[in-house]
Formats: sequence, structure tokens, C-alpha cells
Amino acid sequence: MTGCPQTELVAVGGRSPERVQRFTDRFGCAGDSAEALLEREDIDAVYISLPPSLHGEWAARALHAGKHVLVEKPIATTAAEARAVVSLAEDRGLVLRENFMFLHHPQHDAVATLIAEGRLGGLRSFRGAFCFPPLSSEDIRYVPGLGGGALLDAGVYPLRAAAMLLGPGLRVAGATARVRRSDGLDLSGKALLVSPSGVLASVEFGFEHTYGSSYSLWGAGAKLTVPRAFTPPPGYQPVLVLEEQDHVEQFTLPAADQLNRSLAGFAAAVAAGGAAASPEEARWRQDAVATMELVDAVRAQAVPVTVEG
Repeated sequence: MTGCPQTELVAVGGRSPERVQRFTDRFGCAGDSAEALLEREDIDAVYISLPPSLHGEWAARALHAGKHVLVEKPIATTAAEARAVVSLAEDRGLVLRENFMFLHHPQHDAVATLIAEGRLGGLRSFRGAFCFPPLSSEDIRYVPGLGGGALLDAGVYPLRAAAMLLGPGLRVAGATARVRRSDGLDLSGKALLVSPSGVLASVEFGFEHTYGSSYSLWGAGAKLTVPRAFTPPPGYQPVLVLEEQDHVEQFTLPAADQLNRSLAGFAAAVAAGGAAASPEEARWRQDAVATMELVDAVRAQAVPVTVEG
């Protein structure tokens, strides 16, 4: 946040005074409890980076305090909770965005342009995956009560990417998940979806794999692959790979800092005054709810495969 010229880090808040002090020493800002931070008059907006189970609650607290909110993904842990916090933001006329940083990377605009130009022909399928190796056993993503599990942490990425490229109205046709025997926590999973126009989508996610962060679109005329879709470093130059029947073409794109672009977009919306009521901000809120509706549907349909974990 300190690297984004459109924002100023005024204060950090948390439950641990020691951790808060480490941040204040590093960034030269004020420190306080989370509750006290929301009462500060010199703060216009807050970034909520708590565990997922606290996202909806603290977003609501911040909105009640009159603050604009950028909340780490996912916006909540259920669609009902997401609808409630979105409704609160609309009632109070405040900007509420979910911080899916990858959505701000211009490589996805390049993908959309190739689709619109007809380079892939009629779309037939989408496949997205976000997986990484096992985490430390103390990691909060292994704690069910904190909103842990692979679906909420990793699965939301390919789900959101599918919606970004295939449009609204995706339906879950089936799902499965490898769940930990001790408590049912999902360690990895897959889901099959279908768009209103009949495009099939497959998403895969998990904490049990070598690292992978990609998606591909397969059309009647070509296949397009984005090898580093969700977490490209700021200096990384994306390479899109277009495969036709007798031709392979690569598009090397400029590097971009998706974190700073996300922060700058949020700051611009806050500075725009009435932006909370704009169609663009409404779409951010609607998309956040739609993602959680897909998460709920994947949970409901997932066939569990029990593993030791």
C-alpha cells in the first residue's frame, strides 16, 4: 500500500500489540486496536486482511463506521453474508471492493480482445487451476473456524476467472473434494460448470500440488493459454500462447503491478465521491456475491473423498 501514490498509510490495527508495533516501526505510521482504528477521523478507507471468517463481520463494522472498504478475497464465507455486507455498502453509499488483484492485470484484457476478435472461434471450454504445495501446519488456512480450506483460499480464483471471461449465469454441474478425515477441511477439489451459452468450465484448486496458476480457453479455431494467471510478480512479462491447427503464436505483454493497480482503482473510486452508486462499482459488488453463490453451490454438490491430510 505504501507503494501506491494514490494512497497514504495512516494507521494499522490488530489484536496483537507486538505485531502492530512491528508494522508501525517498519512503515512509520500509527498503530491501534482494530476497533479504535475505525473511530479515527483521519481515515477514509480501510483494507481488511483478516482471516476469511472475519471478512464479512469487519467489512460491516467498517461500513457502519463510515469507512470505504477494500476487503481481501473472499468478501465473506457464504453468499448470504456477502449479500448482507453489499446491501449495507449500498445503503450507506460507500465503496466496497473485494481485492482480487489478478482482475486488475492487463493480460486478461488482452485475452478478452483476442476472444472478441474471433481468434479462438466459438468458445467450447474453459479450464482454470490454482494449486500450491502444502502449507505450514500452523497456517490459518488449515483452521475451519477461520474460514480455512482450499475452496475459499484458492478455488475462488479460477471461479472468478471463469465468470470474468464467460459472463454471468454460470451454474455448477458437479464437484468433488479431497477432505481431511479429522475435521472435513477441504484440501483440494475440482468443479464442473456450464455457462448460459453452453461453454463448459472446469476448475481445480488445492494445497496438495506443485505450484500452478493458469487458465486456458478452447475454441472451435484455437486454444489460448495464460500460464501465470493469478499471481504474476510485478516485473513478470506475461506470455499468452495461442495454438491453432498449424500455427503457434506467442504474445509477450508488458509487466504490470496488479497490487498497485488494484489499490489505485479503489482509491480512484473513493476519490470520485459518488462512485459508490456508479454502474462499475455495482458490478464489483454483484460479482462478489455471484462468486460466493458459486462457492456455496460447489460446497453443496461436492462429493467428498476422505484423506488423512
